[in-house]
Amino acid sequence: MRNPVGPLPSSIYWRRRAVAGLLVALLAALIAWAVTSVNGGGTKDDGKPGGSDPVESITPGPGSSGPRITQRPGGRDESEDSEGSEGTGGSGGGSGDTSGAGSEGDSGSGSGSGGTSTGGADTAGAGDGGTGSGGSTAGRQVPANSPLPECKPGALELTLRTKVSYGPDDRPKFEIIARNTSSAACKTDLGPKNVVLTVTEASEDNDDVIWSSKDCPAAPGPLFFQVPAGATIVHTVDWNRARSAPNCATPPPGKAAPGTYLLEAKAPDTPLRRASFVLKKD
Repeated sequence: MRNPVGPLPSSIYWRRRAVAGLLVALLAALIAWAVTSVNGGGTKDDGKPGGSDPVESITPGPGSSGPRITQRPGGRDESEDSEGSEGTGGSGGGSGDTSGAGSEGDSGSGSGSGGTSTGGADTAGAGDGGTGSGGSTAGRQVPANSPLPECKPGALELTLRTKVSYGPDDRPKFEIIARNTSSAACKTDLGPKNVVLTVTEASEDNDDVIWSSKDCPAAPGPLFFQVPAGATIVHTVDWNRARSAPNCATPPPGKAAPGTYLLEAKAPDTPLRRASFVLKKD
């Protein structure tokens, strides 16, 4: 061991032994450092797993003594919901005629402050809480010679709706609702002489007609609307409370007095639709 045997000088063999020893010592030092680092990280922060910091406490929210939120989401309070708005009219606008009615053309559905009276077949309408139908869309007026086919009687459902009551300064609005139950678009005539609206006093002693849409309309011709497949449209007619007479004769003087009235809608191949409303004194 002390005297290396080989063809080279002994000094070369001693140098090789020195280099090998240094490498072994360096490797041992690296292993010791790695073991120390691993053990030191595991004991950091008082032996807590992974050296994680303490969990911060969660501050509770306002107690029961704090201010309560009284406003509903969206910035509307209950007082706004209780005050319904008039139904929104369409682009046509109300154009008065000599019979006291105006057509609002392509109108959407609306809500009334006094509820709505909806008439089915041969039934008097009852208040439904003041909310209009949700699925109605604005109908588009089309010319009579439109290539659209006319709606078949079995494919079109008509209903009638109005508010339950009107104040002294309110102008009653009558909504004709048409729903297409077929799978194809069609057109229907909602004109004043095809869908005839009549207003009579709801009294056992007097059932005379106060007003009729066919008596003296400003536009007596047909009024066709497109009804898309499976859709519902609303056509609104407003009444200025004036009386009417057939064939544009001179009607009795004065306007409709406060009281309860019956509204009816008659259309070909459609059951009679009824609803009722009240004209208030104040």
